[in-house]
Amino acid sequence: MDALHLSQRLKLVADFVPQGARLADIGSDHAYLPAYLLLNQRIEFAIAGEVVKGPFENAQQEVLKHHLTGSLEARLADGLVAIEVADQIDVITICGMGGSLISQILDAHPEKLVGVKRLILQPNVGESELRTWLVQHHFEIMTERILTEDNQFYEIIVAEPTILPVAYNHRELTFGPELIMHQGPVFQAKWQGEIERLSQVIVQMQEAKQPPLRKIKEFQAQLQLIQEVLTDDNRNRIN
Repeated sequence: MDALHLSQRLKLVADFVPQGARLADIGSDHAYLPAYLLLNQRIEFAIAGEVVKGPFENAQQEVLKHHLTGSLEARLADGLVAIEVADQIDVITICGMGGSLISQILDAHPEKLVGVKRLILQPNVGESELRTWLVQHHFEIMTERILTEDNQFYEIIVAEPTILPVAYNHRELTFGPELIMHQGPVFQAKWQGEIERLSQVIVQMQEAKQPPLRKIKEFQAQLQLIQEVLTDDNRNRIN
């Protein structure tokens, strides 16, 4: 992968960046995503933020390699600290981290979100926690995508600020309000795999000398919820 050929995951993230955006890519690593968008004349300006020196230096090299000085700035900073008021950032992307860490990054500097029109987030785990943060901070989930790459499932969440109240139930927070509505083969495969994993864990706990009954009950409830969601979708397809 490089700035000319993104991975399927980052290409899908790139597709959700509006034309002419001023982008902050937090945790940018090699700055492939913002460089790709600039090289394809999709955005006006970008920041590649990195908190670790090595990836920051990689991003600097990418800027020089593609002659993007002035359009793409690599900055060594912790999370949203990379953003300055003068940048007029209106889109933020954060990819390849846990949902908990993404939430912490967004929560640490709410003043940096002023003027931001879109968040494009790709958590590796902890999607439910991230959705909960978005709801609590008045962001509406506009669309979601799920894909598989290198035997790993990835979810992409696109959210925008709203002045209207936003509320999602437990199912929507767990599975994604948009994903649960438009289930597809990848969604089904992810949660079928989770059914198999939970089933095995439950059996192992039940065979213990002192079965953890409360934990077993909790896992059984999770298992039932997943089965209900997948069954509901199958019924909708038949009808």
